[in-house]
Amino acid sequence: MTAARVSDLHRTAFVTGASTGLGRAFAEMLLADGVRVWGTARDAARLAPLAAHPAFTAVALDLNDGTGAEAAFHGAEQAAGGFDLVINNAGYGVYGQFAAADFSVWQEQLEVMLVNTARLAHAALRGMLSRRRGALVNISSLGAEFPLPFQSAYNMAKAGLSALNESLMLEVAGTGVIVLDVRPGDYRTEFEGAMRRPPGEVTPRMARGWAAFARMMQAGPAPAHAAAALRRALLQNRSRTLRTGRFSQAVLAPFLTRFGPLALKRRIQAAYFNVT
Repeated sequence: MTAARVSDLHRTAFVTGASTGLGRAFAEMLLADGVRVWGTARDAARLAPLAAHPAFTAVALDLNDGTGAEAAFHGAEQAAGGFDLVINNAGYGVYGQFAAADFSVWQEQLEVMLVNTARLAHAALRGMLSRRRGALVNISSLGAEFPLPFQSAYNMAKAGLSALNESLMLEVAGTGVIVLDVRPGDYRTEFEGAMRRPPGEVTPRMARGWAAFARMMQAGPAPAHAAAALRRALLQNRSRTLRTGRFSQAVLAPFLTRFGPLALKRRIQAAYFNVT
């Protein structure tokens, strides 16, 4: 018997933030499974390693420009003849004190990671619903459930994205379209290395929190682990929330906090990041 492949369900895919980290791992997994992939980066030259594959098409897309990003999506969608699978993965981190940084820092991150990501989800769903098939995958984070200290807008954006996913799962039921809310934990990517740091005082608590965060990211699983988890979820072909990462983050922590008081959860998070 031939093993199931993602291409049995989805022939074409659009992946944002495909040049590094989880996005690149997702694109590589899909290409290996016979899917034609359109992958994005702000600078399309960064997609050169993937572009060597004959089934990959590089797309320049900057989520800072919502109108331009939607236009880039529609151009790729037309060239592909419609996307069966869309993975909204692109994003970035900002590490700083909420009140100390200028509010424009947080507003920009929310525009990019929540508003403009939702804009792409809106565009993708319209095409999928018209064809009555497809999978929309919005990459949220376990930070939606366990907020990261000194990354307030990131937490807000991911929590908002997960709320959008929950809404859409109800809306698309019975249409032939599925929605996956993917919540990764710490993975060994370039995320912390590319973190933006607004100017301002670095307090001892911030320094301790950063050291814990960087240490946990560097000790996390390789991105291929998340890609394998996503592959399994796609083959199940049903809407769901997918928590992925180390067992302690993706399974144990949600279980303990589900049945424990909120105050305990906060104490555990503070100790976890050494910001007590």
